[in-house]
Amino acid sequence: MTISRLNIRSVRNLSSVSIAPSARINIFSGPNGSGKTSVLEAIHLLGLARSFRTSKVRHLIAAGDPAATVQGKVDSLAQGVEQTLGVERNLEGQTRVRFAGSDIDLASLAELVPLQVIDSATFDLLDGSPSIRRQFIDWGVFHADKAFIQLWRGFRRVLKQRNTLLKCGKIGHQMRAAWDHEFVGFAEQITRLRQEYLQLLTPEFEQIVEKLLPGQSLSLGFSPGWDLKKPLDELLAANFERDLRQGFTSAGPQRADLRVKVDGHTAAERLSRGQKKLAVSALKLAQGALFYRMTGRPCIYLIDDLPSELDATHCQLFCEFVEQMASQCFITCVDSRALSYQWQPNTDVLHYSINDGSVTPL
Repeated sequence: MTISRLNIRSVRNLSSVSIAPSARINIFSGPNGSGKTSVLEAIHLLGLARSFRTSKVRHLIAAGDPAATVQGKVDSLAQGVEQTLGVERNLEGQTRVRFAGSDIDLASLAELVPLQVIDSATFDLLDGSPSIRRQFIDWGVFHADKAFIQLWRGFRRVLKQRNTLLKCGKIGHQMRAAWDHEFVGFAEQITRLRQEYLQLLTPEFEQIVEKLLPGQSLSLGFSPGWDLKKPLDELLAANFERDLRQGFTSAGPQRADLRVKVDGHTAAERLSRGQKKLAVSALKLAQGALFYRMTGRPCIYLIDDLPSELDATHCQLFCEFVEQMASQCFITCVDSRALSYQWQPNTDVLHYSINDGSVTPL
């Protein structure tokens, strides 16, 4: 997946921007508040119809305008065939997505545009709640297995119904047995897909860690959300009275978690801030590498303020690795001199300066 033309209208302070990005490396530099991150946000809007910075669409749309629109020429299958993709979000919360002249839904859009974001919020993969790490796993499973989205939707439906009955206190033995049977069926399939995906991801992650964090022994572990030593149906039955008092289901894939450890200890507690940035970047880069290996399609990387938290040596290591990837990258920084890495002559690198929402090629 690559973007060859990007047209942005009314995304924060970007009133009207049009660029023809490189298929490889694009660097946007400028002072804080100039609109650098807004360019990445616009690309994220094009790929997922939402911002990675805010859940409130009114903050995304430029003041005084009724809607934000992003349009791009994309080669979605990496086969040299470009088609038009456009996304519009308006103040009423309505979303319109069109690809190749037809309306498409959000699941189709997510499959079409594989995006990876590396920004300050990416630290939450180590420091944040398990739900963030589940989203990370499920991004990979969604792109790896077409059956996953229907399994996930089915499971969410059953979980919601079971929790509603628990909150109301109206769930007899026969009814519980019926819902638990469905719950277990979905749970076991989702857990199997998550485990299989992490088995594939782990060697990719370890190879990248070896380059970005030499000398650090990082490992990935997986907690499915319940003790696998006991069948889930038995565990649901054993926990029923407690779940009834609490009003929610306490065991299952909705409580799964990814464990990142250093020499057997939690990475969030052992790594420095700079090391954490490299560790979470390694997770994201590993996902992109695995996605490319499985599909032959490169991801698009949105990397906000790359030099932040990294010294010159590690910033160069990061650039070296990014240069070896097939992915299209959009990178921001305050001072372009902070990315003084000498790119190889055959690497197509474009530099842009941003000031007050105006984007100028350098």
